[in-house]
Amino acid sequence: MRDISIASNIKNNHNQLKVFIFWDYQNTRLSLHEAQLLLTFAKSQGRLTGKNVYYNSQCKDQAAVKEDMASLGFNCVNVPCNLKDSADNQLIADCLEEIDSNLSPDIVILISGDGDFIKLVRNLQKLGKKNIMFAQIGNVKHKLKELADEFYFVDDLPKLVVEITQVPTTFVADHINYSEAIEYLTEAIKTAFSQNKPTNFSSINNLMLQICPNYQGSSSIQRPDGKKFKSFSQFIDAAVKDGKVRKQNQELFLIELDRVAA
Repeated sequence: MRDISIASNIKNNHNQLKVFIFWDYQNTRLSLHEAQLLLTFAKSQGRLTGKNVYYNSQCKDQAAVKEDMASLGFNCVNVPCNLKDSADNQLIADCLEEIDSNLSPDIVILISGDGDFIKLVRNLQKLGKKNIMFAQIGNVKHKLKELADEFYFVDDLPKLVVEITQVPTTFVADHINYSEAIEYLTEAIKTAFSQNKPTNFSSINNLMLQICPNYQGSSSIQRPDGKKFKSFSQFIDAAVKDGKVRKQNQELFLIELDRVAA
């Protein structure tokens, strides 16, 4: 019985690790299938809280990345600048900002073999953050490969995914009840306000996905009558009707904060 309890604690602790992907598309190209494998691998490491891919729309061979990777839920960051290392600098700045946020990742997955990221990896390690790196064969700086806590070539992805899918994964419930969803909704709005981020439906829904591992979108919220919400806006309408939140022009506000302000 004790062994089962220990194993359960290990799984729960692993599930709480926050993972963020930063991908330098100009340096390392992945096909749609490889990107899907990457996401599967990332989710096996913990709770995936964000995934950014950096590209330059002025380069014709990079223009398709927005449509392809957005379909997988990637945040496609366009850096339309001809200056050398502009996309790399944007990636580094965003990574350091994310590290300093309330949802600071425990694991950073970097998709690049560019030597410009050597200093970033060193800083991540000083801050106690684990770094996992993927690069293409023949396109990686040796020093960067040596520094990474874990290093893989993109070609390793199929084998890695086969290995992780052959072991038991942490159980994640397929739904949460309405009361739990309201708690996560409240927490997400508070987090957005504290970070000066927008509180529109899309932003709050994304924050809820980051905060709650069991929340898989509005369809995972079970109402008291046993039915599930068909859309996030339907869930918000119910929360507004119950006096939990207030909405104005698609922005969400907490009733309790209104009272404090009054």
